[in-house]
Amino acid sequence: MHLATQEAFVTKNNTSLLPASTLKTPEELADIVLQFASSDGWIDRVRLRTDERWYERLHHGTDYDIWVISWLPGQSTGFHDHGDSAGAFVISTGTLEEHRFGEQPHVIHPGQPQAFGSDYAHDVRNVSLAPAVSIHAYSPPLDEMNEYELDGSELIPRERASERAQSLSNQALDRDWQNQRPGALKQSDASTIDEMLAAARARLRRLSPDEAYDAVTDSGAILVDIRPERQRTIEGSIPGALIVERNVLEWRFDPASSARLPVATDHDLQVIVFCSEGYTSSLAAAALQDLGLWRATDVVGGFHAWRKAGLATLQQS
Repeated sequence: MHLATQEAFVTKNNTSLLPASTLKTPEELADIVLQFASSDGWIDRVRLRTDERWYERLHHGTDYDIWVISWLPGQSTGFHDHGDSAGAFVISTGTLEEHRFGEQPHVIHPGQPQAFGSDYAHDVRNVSLAPAVSIHAYSPPLDEMNEYELDGSELIPRERASERAQSLSNQALDRDWQNQRPGALKQSDASTIDEMLAAARARLRRLSPDEAYDAVTDSGAILVDIRPERQRTIEGSIPGALIVERNVLEWRFDPASSARLPVATDHDLQVIVFCSEGYTSSLAAAALQDLGLWRATDVVGGFHAWRKAGLATLQQS
């Protein structure tokens, strides 16, 4: 596909010329994002948000659409697919890292389009120290994204947003009914532990035991055992893991804390925490992110999954 000028994509009112009537192949979408990235007229629309990724759809045709997304360090998508849409994206500025289930992560540099079919699930994140901007195209136009959570050896679909909203609405109605009872305790601001855990994990790019091992051995990540002593004695330990029990974790890794560990020198440190089965560790990793350690995460399945994967462990004497 060859378009002579950027006006073929963006006019003065940021609308596009009418597209072809047939759907685009992934290869055609790759060509589209490359040409769009090299055009003018869109870069001034880009914004940066600290709380979440910024994105805007700049073209919506009958057969494909085009999105621009900005990424600050630490921002990510989580595992997701694109419904029935094929797609392609290219980085205009910065670098991004793509994760696919069962594959090694790889860094994507500007000018390297990534194209895929409708059955494609991935997690894209900015693990660098600088912002990134990317161009995305989907055919047919994107109208659905399904989210997944890495659970041991498989990707598990997350509860759809509409179903979750309905569930929360029903819970709110139940709380209202309870609060109308004489002497009932007000619980309008309460959350269940399942909701807290889901919110924590939505922020994390959790690592399998093998990925955590590679991060420690290849990238200098810090593996942290937050289990209490009694649990370590019963279950065993991981050679080289730093022992920091959960009740002092934040004080030991906050660079501004007088009780910090010598290794906790800045917020760019990659801390990978694990517990027994990977539940408490998710809450702990989210707490570290709240302190500004944006690369903090945890091990899916915890110590049990590590041992099951055949990685080295030590039995306490």
